[in-house]
Amino acid sequence: MTLPENGGEPVASLSLTSSTVDGITVVRVDGVLDATTRAQFADYLTMAASDLILDLAGVTFMDSRALGLIVHRWQASLSADAKFALIGVEYTKSKVMWITGLAQRLPIYETLEDALAAINK
Repeated sequence: MTLPENGGEPVASLSLTSSTVDGITVVRVDGVLDATTRAQFADYLTMAASDLILDLAGVTFMDSRALGLIVHRWQASLSADAKFALIGVEYTKSKVMWITGLAQRLPIYETLEDALAAINK
């Protein structure tokens, strides 16, 4: 959380960075994925290339709205025959994936190497 200069309520912070590995965009997500950061996350996903790996190891909390954005991107990748994977997903920070049953459906891998091996088959 970041304290605003005006002394108001703390503001959730989100950092998004990207790199390219084997022609696939890898987006590293650090911070909170919730209603306060949804627009920033959505805009960044919109600008990302069609082949995408989301590294969620730095996520400190995820709500259902953020999960909805991830699911939408995953479904779009299926329709476009694009590559998509999630890495670094931790139960304690992304419980909503398990509560909804999506953790068993989404392409989740432990490491970047595992994800690249699976989606480049």
